Amino acid sequence: QVQLVESGGGSVQAGGSLRLSCAASRLSVSTYCMAWFRQSPGKEREGVARISPYGVSTYANSVKDRFTISKDKSNNTLYLQMNTLKPEDTAMYYCAADSGFCNAWNFNYWGQGTQVTVSS
Repeated sequence: QVQLVESGGGSVQAGGSLRLSCAASRLSVSTYCMAWFRQSPGKEREGVARISPYGVSTYANSVKDRFTISKDKSNNTLYLQMNTLKPEDTAMYYCAADSGFCNAWNFNYWGQGTQVTVSS
């Protein structure tokens, strides 16, 4: 059974940084489309960043130039480096995976989420 386990969330002041990790099992981050989503109370879940098996990354406009998605084949882990955090980045962050073409925000496998809270 596919498992995606997020970690690295926490509380930080505006302008700070966090790095989220997503440890994958029963799938390879090298061959799947991998992504980070987030959802805050009262809002729809939104795609934050995704990375294709070939390493091509796509970002939401709201996080472009602040967040970086990456993956490490050696430990089968997906990362999200978040810099210059803003209060509006506060949300539950989810790791996701899919075996599709990685040209949309449709994903089949999901983690349980890790909370990020940014205070002003």
